Amino acid sequence: MRFIGNKEKLLDRIYETVLSTGIQTGVFCDFFSGTSNVGRFFKEKGFKIVSSDLLYFSYVLQKAYIENNGEPEFKKLLAKIGTTKNILFPSRFDSVREHLNQLDGIDGFIYKNYTEEGTKNQKHQRKYFIAENGKKIDAIRTKIEEWKKEKIIKENEYFVLLAALLESVPFYANISGVYAAFLKNYDPRALKKFEIKPINFYSGTKKHTVYNQDSMKLINKLDVDILYLDPPYNERQYAPNYHLMETIARYDEPQIRGVTGMRNYDEQKSDFCNKNNALKALDEIAKTAKYKYLILSYNSEGIMPEKSIIKTLEKYGDVTLQNGDYLRFKSNNNGDSKHKKIIQEQLYILRRD
Repeated sequence: MRFIGNKEKLLDRIYETVLSTGIQTGVFCDFFSGTSNVGRFFKEKGFKIVSSDLLYFSYVLQKAYIENNGEPEFKKLLAKIGTTKNILFPSRFDSVREHLNQLDGIDGFIYKNYTEEGTKNQKHQRKYFIAENGKKIDAIRTKIEEWKKEKIIKENEYFVLLAALLESVPFYANISGVYAAFLKNYDPRALKKFEIKPINFYSGTKKHTVYNQDSMKLINKLDVDILYLDPPYNERQYAPNYHLMETIARYDEPQIRGVTGMRNYDEQKSDFCNKNNALKALDEIAKTAKYKYLILSYNSEGIMPEKSIIKTLEKYGDVTLQNGDYLRFKSNNNGDSKHKKIIQEQLYILRRD
């Protein structure tokens, strides 16, 4: 999934940093989970995971990939809908996925509010999806909820199916990267017929814990080996950038506003997007939580200055800083190499006194 600050390309480096502490197993806390990629990685490495995020769609991913172990069986559901015999869909999940992909579209909330056809008589015409795909998303989302209410899918099966839907949406959304705006003209990917794509399953036997709340409210409960922080780097809040993913995940028909159909996100704002509050929040985490090592992923262009971060963390133990260069493109340069910019991806490591 495309996500601001996604650490997928940095996972090996983060893992090497964790191993350098001498900790090879134990409890790993992913404090700002996002796509849950970091938690998934360390789950596979044998750690017990605690993760949290303020966004509900992130919580769905955590439930499916972190808390859930392995591929669900869908016993009750498959007894009702039957198992696909096509050799291309050999697994139980694939049978369910194929059933959902064959549903006829319906005129639901997504179609009525986020497609050009559905909004043609509204003040704002929105082009997040073509009509056919908006209807298909509504049909799939409605069916998953029906199965839950009928109690023919278990909780973990419910979240796996929601995660699969959410993971598929970006492949058909008419956006440049985030959902704070849609494109004026349809991107070729947005014209393709929507279908739920395969997802990966992460097996294990350990019990992992995931939360959907402001992580700052968890710090008194934490007692972990590694506390990993990957907060926002700038003043752009995550909730408005992913408002449509949040609405599909919740499917709560919220009051929406403006050109983009934004849902209210007053209760989903991060202190780390505010220059005045970010360092205070970091200090509170470092001071209050119980951990052996705190590892902070940050960026040299972030709103918290390097010297201020070190000054804040070193009150609670020994601090080291690892810098890694990488090239960033400006979003409007069409890949022109002359607009590449070298920035520092930083890892601050605090060993607690």
